[in-house]
Amino acid sequence: MVLGRSYCRDNRIELVRASWHELSISVSDVSLSDEGQYTCSLFTMPVKTSKAFLTVLGVPEKPQITGFTSPVMEGERMQLTCKTSGSKPAADIRWFKNDKEVKDVKYLKEEDANRKTFTVSSTLDFLADRSDDGAVVSCRVDHESLNSTPQIAMQVLEIHYTPLVKIISSNSWPEEGQSIILTCESKGKPVPEPVLWTKDGGELPDPERMVVNGRVLSISFLNKTDNGTYRCEAKNPIGRNSTEYVLIVHDVFNTLLPTTVIPSLTTATVTTTVALTTSTTTSATAISTRDPNALAGQTGPDHALIGGIVAVVVFVTLCSIILLGRYLARHKGTYLTNEAKGAEDAPDADTAIINAEGSQVNAEEKKEYFI
Repeated sequence: MVLGRSYCRDNRIELVRASWHELSISVSDVSLSDEGQYTCSLFTMPVKTSKAFLTVLGVPEKPQITGFTSPVMEGERMQLTCKTSGSKPAADIRWFKNDKEVKDVKYLKEEDANRKTFTVSSTLDFLADRSDDGAVVSCRVDHESLNSTPQIAMQVLEIHYTPLVKIISSNSWPEEGQSIILTCESKGKPVPEPVLWTKDGGELPDPERMVVNGRVLSISFLNKTDNGTYRCEAKNPIGRNSTEYVLIVHDVFNTLLPTTVIPSLTTATVTTTVALTTSTTTSATAISTRDPNALAGQTGPDHALIGGIVAVVVFVTLCSIILLGRYLARHKGTYLTNEAKGAEDAPDADTAIINAEGSQVNAEEKKEYFI
C-alpha cells in the first residue's frame, strides 16, 4: 500500500495507522500548499487506488478600521473602511452602530498575490451627527473557518457640535409680587462656556432683583416692568446658539375664582331684632376680611344685607300685630256674650234692660262670693 505526494519527505506528515486494510496519516501545521488531491494505492492484481481532495481554508486576518479622525465636526462626512486579508473563500464583512446593523455599505473583494486567498474591504459612509457622539461602530468578519466566532474591530466616535439651548421656567403663571426662576440648559461638545442672559436685547435692568447664578436667572418681586423677552446664549469653540423666553406678569386678582357670601349669611340664627342686626353685621365684616374676592373693589354698603335685615324686621312686626289683634278680638267677644245673658228671655225692651242690670249685679255678687 502506497500513499501519493511522497509524504515521507515532509516532516509534518505522520503515518498513524498501516495495515492491509487501512492506511492513515495526519498533517500538522496545515498550509494552503497542502491543498490538493491525495491518492492511496493498493498493489494487488490488479492494483486498486482511491483518491481524496483536501481543501484548505484561509483564515481571515483580524480586521482593521481606517479613515477615522478624532474629533469630527457635526455635519462632516465620515468614511470608515474595514479590511481583512488571507481569507479563503472570501470573508463576509458587516457593519454595526451601537449593535444595530447598518445595511447601506460598499463591499470590495480582491484576490491576493498567491492567487489563492482574498482581501476583503467594506466602506461605511455617513454624515456626522451629534446623536453619533459616543456611538460604538464595529466591523464584524464572518467566515466558516472561525467556527461561529467572528472577528470584530471597534471604534468609538467623537463628534463635536454647537450647543443646544433650552429655557425651563419654575412658574407657568407668574403674578405680581411672586418670584420666578429661569434655568438655561445647554448641551454641547466641547462643554459650553457660562451662558449670557439678556432682556429685550440689552443687559438685565435690575441687578438687585435679577440675580444670575451660573445658568440660573432668579427674579424676585415681579411687577409689570419685568415683562419682556429674556434670551439665554451659550457658545463653545464650535459655535454659539441661543433661545428666548417671553415673560408676562399677570395681575393677582385676575387669577382668583369668583365666589359668593350669600350661603354664609343664611346659616345665621337670629332671635331678636337687635341680635340679628348685630350678629349679621359682624358676620358680614368677618366674611369681607376672610375672602378678598367678596365684592372686590366695592367700598359702599351691602345692599343685599340691609334689605334682608329690613325684611326680617317687617315680618316680625306684622306677626306681632296679628297676634295682638287676635287676642283683643277674643276677649271682646266674651264680654259681649256675658252682657247679653238674661236679656234673651225678656218679653219687652224694658224688661231686658232690667234683667241686664240685674245680671250685672248678680255677677258682681258671684264675684264677691267666689272671692
